[in-house]
Amino acid sequence: MRRTVACLAVLLCSLPALTACGGSDSPKEADTGPKVIEVTIEGESVTPNGERVEVAVGQQVELDVTSDAPGTIHVHSTPEQELDYEAGTSTLTIEGIDKPGTVDVESHELEKVIVQLEVR
Repeated sequence: MRRTVACLAVLLCSLPALTACGGSDSPKEADTGPKVIEVTIEGESVTPNGERVEVAVGQQVELDVTSDAPGTIHVHSTPEQELDYEAGTSTLTIEGIDKPGTVDVESHELEKVIVQLEVR
């Protein structure tokens, strides 16, 4: 009986520590500041090339675009967004996406998905 009580006491004392460390790789709505994604477009290649990036519901996303030619990035969100960039360096802002899911960000000129936003 003593052993059971001692085990319960240890478990109860360690419970707050265990729950406090229960972190998650998923972003939360409380995250502040924009998620910054560096995009490089050279000729027919783009980096990142279809990678998935987690963002929080409502979180802004900034695309730091370095490109050798001007173009347009299409964001398949609701509502859809089209963002023009110039040759050289541009910073584009994707307004917060308010519904969880996967949102493709692509270049129609290159016919490539640049990044997939995993909105959680």
